[in-house]
Amino acid sequence: MVVCLVAGRIAGLLAVRWEGLGLVTIGAPSYKGFRFPAEIISHGVWLYHRFPLSFREVQEMMLERGIVVSHETIRQWCAKFGQTYANALRRRRARPGDKWHLDEVFIKIGGKTHYLWRAVDQQGTVLDILVTSHRDAKAATRFFRKLLKGLEYVPRVLITDKLASYGVARRRLIPGVEHRRSKYLNNRAENSHQPTRARERVMKKFTSAGHAQRFLSAFSGISPHFRPGRYLLSAEEYRREMDTRFTTWNQVTGTTTTAA
Repeated sequence: MVVCLVAGRIAGLLAVRWEGLGLVTIGAPSYKGFRFPAEIISHGVWLYHRFPLSFREVQEMMLERGIVVSHETIRQWCAKFGQTYANALRRRRARPGDKWHLDEVFIKIGGKTHYLWRAVDQQGTVLDILVTSHRDAKAATRFFRKLLKGLEYVPRVLITDKLASYGVARRRLIPGVEHRRSKYLNNRAENSHQPTRARERVMKKFTSAGHAQRFLSAFSGISPHFRPGRYLLSAEEYRREMDTRFTTWNQVTGTTTTAA
């Protein structure tokens, strides 16, 4: 087990990517101080973010494999490594499309209404999310700034519903971008909320706005990575695609386990 852990860390440290014209080294996360090896930690984080499971259900699935770990330890793994894994996966993905679909839905937190803003491209790739307590122009502008800072490019087209806040934010930050406003054009963004609703039901609601932001930020980076659009692929193509995606997952987590 120790040999696998060391090998996984070396593999992660050797992982590289191109950024502009330079070669940038991506180090694997540090698991120093953790009792379990990277393979077990990353598997627990994967189960929790990939499937609609509670921490106790992940604990039970790990126990079936002979791994005795508490649900609180799994929660700590997800808090420590979930966002790190998600960020690494985002860095390795192809550049998203130039057509952004933006939408917002309400979520109840502590009996109060909050709003989840989400942006996806024309392929359905989740670009970013933001949880706010308001749905006004200030909140929309904040979301636009977060998108532009994280993606570092400007879209060709924005597609939103008829909420006026989007228009204000666009005029402030990217006035030259075409803006199409119609609820019938924005089904791709609206459909992207469905996995979030499923997780919200399993989690019995979010405990705070910060909790929602932290979980959904990691969730939107990890879960879609393992959902390549099964209906678009043959069985053989799907297996090859999933093998590639698991290889990428192993690289960003610093493990050497291959897909089954």
